Amino acid sequence: MKPTLQVRLSQHLALTPQLQQSIRLLQLSTLELHQEVEQMLEQNPFLDVEEEEGASPFETPLERAPMDARPADRDEPFDGRGEPAEGADSAGGADGLAEMRAEDFGTPGRDDWENGTEGDDFDGIGETPRSRTTADGDDDSEMHERRGAGTTLAEHLRRQVAAMRLTPEDRAVLLALIDSLDGDGYLADPLEEIEARLQQIEGVEPGSDAADVLHDRARCALRWLQSLEPAGVGARDLGECLALQLRHHAKSPARTLALRIAQNYLELLAKRDFRRLMSLTSASEELVRQAQALIVACEPKPGRPFADAESNVIVPDVVVRKSGRGLAVTLNPDVMPRLRINDLYAQAAKAQRGANGNPGLSARLQEARWFVKNVQQRFDTILRVSRAIVERQRAFFTHGAIAMKPLVLREIADELGLHESTISRVTTAKYMATPQGTFELKYFFGSSLNTDAGGNASSTAVRALIQRFVAAEDAGKPLSDSQISQMLEEQGIQVARRTVAKYREALKIAPAAMRKTL
Repeated sequence: MKPTLQVRLSQHLALTPQLQQSIRLLQLSTLELHQEVEQMLEQNPFLDVEEEEGASPFETPLERAPMDARPADRDEPFDGRGEPAEGADSAGGADGLAEMRAEDFGTPGRDDWENGTEGDDFDGIGETPRSRTTADGDDDSEMHERRGAGTTLAEHLRRQVAAMRLTPEDRAVLLALIDSLDGDGYLADPLEEIEARLQQIEGVEPGSDAADVLHDRARCALRWLQSLEPAGVGARDLGECLALQLRHHAKSPARTLALRIAQNYLELLAKRDFRRLMSLTSASEELVRQAQALIVACEPKPGRPFADAESNVIVPDVVVRKSGRGLAVTLNPDVMPRLRINDLYAQAAKAQRGANGNPGLSARLQEARWFVKNVQQRFDTILRVSRAIVERQRAFFTHGAIAMKPLVLREIADELGLHESTISRVTTAKYMATPQGTFELKYFFGSSLNTDAGGNASSTAVRALIQRFVAAEDAGKPLSDSQISQMLEEQGIQVARRTVAKYREALKIAPAAMRKTL
């Protein structure tokens, strides 16, 4: 084969370490960013925190170079034209996020929002505790005060045990049962397994007299545990949990029936099969209705009021509030790290570099500068994307989810000159506090549904309509998915029954048969 020379012209994207770090910081949540900053502060001596008494890197806005002149520091109204903040051009610089437009980055993992196949977590709707009233008329405000004070379920139960007159052996078994509770207040393990562990710890031979004594002691300890407050704690299943709470009510035919249903026919009640319930219990429709009301008033998760509320608190990255006739869109200063380059170490490294010193110091200094710049660039990009979203969804901030417009990632990407994957990273695990509540940025994106008028309706607005229809339905004759589809069609929105079912499940709304009440 004869050797030849060839000239080829090609383009490729080089992922520099700085660009890789910029991409990684952009997709981190607020908590992950805080952890990343703490780790970098420990590893790089050139990186420092703005010195202020009692301050942490995440308490106040950045004040010193090179992270000053923040666009979030100005609380000026957003006029709705989508203008990027001053200094935001750095997000599109040669070393910045503009390089992320290349197709080499692939498809974002959650772009299913764009084609209408979004997941069930579109708006963070979850089960929330329901306020209930106990038999003596006291509400659960005391429970919420305990939760706010940070008292755990185990601590609350141990305090009650401390006031009980028990032998050391009985107390030890009861505390072992408390340690075996899960977060909802149920026994996480069967009582037999707990007994076996106690036998192992105390060196008791299975089948011996000592084992029988321990068995009886465990049964007594379980009854003591189930007598503690909150009612229902220590149950082994839902039926037992409901029965423990129902026993606190005054004796009545409705309570007797409710106990019977909780212990034997809970599945029929869940299916709303009232005819079969009346047939099996020989009870009248009115008595079944009263028993159902007693069961519904019970707390299925007695440990829920003691859950750590702080672990579920969402700290917004962006704050939107009304300002005059417009909307002010600013970054939340509480999530912005206050970083700077240590001047003393930087001068020392510069002096050593001039004297042919250690080149590793210069590399660490450059690494610190990159990190500070990339953190600033992350917040600049989040602010730009948030302002573009607010401009597109202005009606939402006045009228709520029912006024949401169709929006896909590509529209924001084209407007800001960024790649769709960049928008996906920005809107994932980033939250916006609005007059309507706090939402993930992904929430403002929804697929488009056709209307009779030839326009488009957002899937988010359709979900809000479905929620409104269900809230106003007759509890005795709940709306089926087909009926909801017909009602939407009357509103000029074409939605198939299967789509209605998908949206209903995403809203955590039970089927019509399970929503029916007497």
